[in-house]
Amino acid sequence: MGDTTTGWGKVPEATLGFWIIKIFATTLGETGGDAVTMSLNLGYYVGTAIFAALFVVAVSAQVAVTRFHPFLFWSVIVATTTVGTTLADLLDRSLGIGYFGGSTILIVLLFATLALWRRVCGSVALASITSRRAEAFYWGTILFSQTLGTALGDWVADEKTGLGLGYTGGALVFAAGLAIVAALYLWTKLSRTALFWAAFILTRPLGATVGDFLDKPTSSGGLALSRYTASAVLAALIVMCILVIPQRPEKIEARAQPV
Repeated sequence: MGDTTTGWGKVPEATLGFWIIKIFATTLGETGGDAVTMSLNLGYYVGTAIFAALFVVAVSAQVAVTRFHPFLFWSVIVATTTVGTTLADLLDRSLGIGYFGGSTILIVLLFATLALWRRVCGSVALASITSRRAEAFYWGTILFSQTLGTALGDWVADEKTGLGLGYTGGALVFAAGLAIVAALYLWTKLSRTALFWAAFILTRPLGATVGDFLDKPTSSGGLALSRYTASAVLAALIVMCILVIPQRPEKIEARAQPV
């Protein structure tokens, strides 16, 4: 079972450059989301509505194109991180579900999406994204993973209702998780697709905790930097990386093999 289209896909290969930009993007999602909901004092409902609208516009443009456009692709990624930030905060705080409850719900939704994607399309590998249906599953999976990352990062870092590791402690935990995934990639024959999604999921809470460390008050363990300044610097770094780091689209296979 699998698609039969050949050629080059619309998503980039998961190179080292990809992961560098991804971490910057996830960190920007945290500072940018907090800038709108907290610094501008618009709240989680309005912030989520704004970023959800931007996500719909960006992902619609991404689905409509026929080849890989780096700036468009990363615009959608940033859109998923910002709406993921505000949506997770809405679930955890405004709706009173809590960090653990929000993380649990989002983990279930994430793995259910991956399971349904594999059942419908035969594979969740990047090489299998050869149709709009597979692309819809791809972006749905990413959206849930980005939202989960904020909830999970807050749960690990928060000293009152979470594990209490703080922002630096949380960042170190998720960085260690990424290091383990990298080691498994280099020295084992575990599924590359499974390792990709594990790394993709872990980069989001890493970015969330780093973002919180940058802009939260010093009394809460942060550096109290301006959310606007931090977001502007991160956006500039992303643009620079896109311009400087070579990115190739993922090569799609003649027949995608199940994971």
